[in-house]
Amino acid sequence: MIYMLEDDGGIREFVLYALNNSGFEAVGFELPSEFFSALSENIPDLLLLDVMLPEEDGISILKKLRNSPKTEKLPVILLTAKGTEFDKVNGLDSGADDYISKPFGTMELISRIKALLRRAGNTPAVSDKISIGGLSIKPNMHEVTAQGTKIPLTLKEYDLLCLLMKNRGKVFTRDELLNRIWGYEFAGESRTVDVHIRSLRSKLGSCGELIETIRGVGYKIGGENE
Repeated sequence: MIYMLEDDGGIREFVLYALNNSGFEAVGFELPSEFFSALSENIPDLLLLDVMLPEEDGISILKKLRNSPKTEKLPVILLTAKGTEFDKVNGLDSGADDYISKPFGTMELISRIKALLRRAGNTPAVSDKISIGGLSIKPNMHEVTAQGTKIPLTLKEYDLLCLLMKNRGKVFTRDELLNRIWGYEFAGESRTVDVHIRSLRSKLGSCGELIETIRGVGYKIGGENE
């Protein structure tokens, strides 16, 4: 699992899309408070950390991570618009494992992530196929099949389905899905999620029944892994 703490919704959504479609499992956060909340439940394999953030800057967050026994060895790549030698040295001296200046190419970023995971002794969380009850996705190929038939999906439909399938059994609220998939919150626009869920169910045929509605909360994927 890769965490990304980046307040720019456009950059965050673009990088998460590239990572998830390169076989990684990645989750993004806009605010440090959201990141620390998730960190209390799960320690990722690697963190992509923006320097300029609301609430608290990335260097301060990095120092906190290095001072905690649970995260002192967590691989961290800093992402920032600052590209001077002083900024790079400051980031590395504060405990960063690598440093990439914006704008950056996704191929370079993914290459550095793989290299850092190798150095850290971690195996990249690459999944060739995820199957649940006749429904399958191949993240590396951006392919979805239902009962053996390939199903064409829009980008948002695919990202929504991937998130639900990679977190089988977990209930996501509409606001969580909006934030994870669209990269920002649509105040009062939860129907955006409902519309995409209806479309997914229709396209997936009988496999659409795997997407369960949790009344008053949101959605989850049911069924058992194959």
